[in-house]
Amino acid sequence: MTRVDAEPATYWNPGDQILWRYRENAGEHFHIARPVTVVRDDAELLAVWLAPGTDCMKPALADGTPVHQEPLESRYTKPRTVQRDRWFGTGVLKLAQPGRPWSVWLFWDPGWRFKNWYVNLEQPLARWAGGVDSVDYFLDISVHPDRSWHWRDEDEFAQAQRDGLMDAATAERVRAAGRDAVEAIEAWGPPFPDGWQHWRPDPSWPVPSLPEDWDRTPAHVSS
Repeated sequence: MTRVDAEPATYWNPGDQILWRYRENAGEHFHIARPVTVVRDDAELLAVWLAPGTDCMKPALADGTPVHQEPLESRYTKPRTVQRDRWFGTGVLKLAQPGRPWSVWLFWDPGWRFKNWYVNLEQPLARWAGGVDSVDYFLDISVHPDRSWHWRDEDEFAQAQRDGLMDAATAERVRAAGRDAVEAIEAWGPPFPDGWQHWRPDPSWPVPSLPEDWDRTPAHVSS
């Protein structure tokens, strides 16, 4: 992985490789790390490409059970670890507007047939020299090419609250962020009308590698 030593206040260049990470809920350790390639980075938008075949870190249950296969009632209470995995299938374009408590991801089916936008409700991204960090808040929104939308993972959002991973004040902030995101969708505001579904990655970009110190603590962090 090409290290980028930029200070948080500077912008990365297209083609730079950074880490997009999430801390565990109700904890300080990182449990998701994805090396990505910068597409655009400026005062209005950070856009990155998660390429097919990228080595990533993801949470798993300590007994080896994949998280999504564990019944919801015990999914967040059983002991966990992290494991190395590979991003299979088509890649993902992630778009984040500075300070917004969500990012918008674009998915394609094979052959670059656009599938949908995905609004991931999360803490506003905190920038550091090697990438961006956040906390995922479970609740998401799918947005379809015909501009229709629906909530996703409402059951996980509710279970996370029951299991103490999110207090009432945080849950209300997430709901408010979701309502704001829905307003942006229904007004068809950025980034939805900006044509990103027609974007394609530079074929010369290598697949980023996952550094051994993927969970390192940033020396300086800014939002």
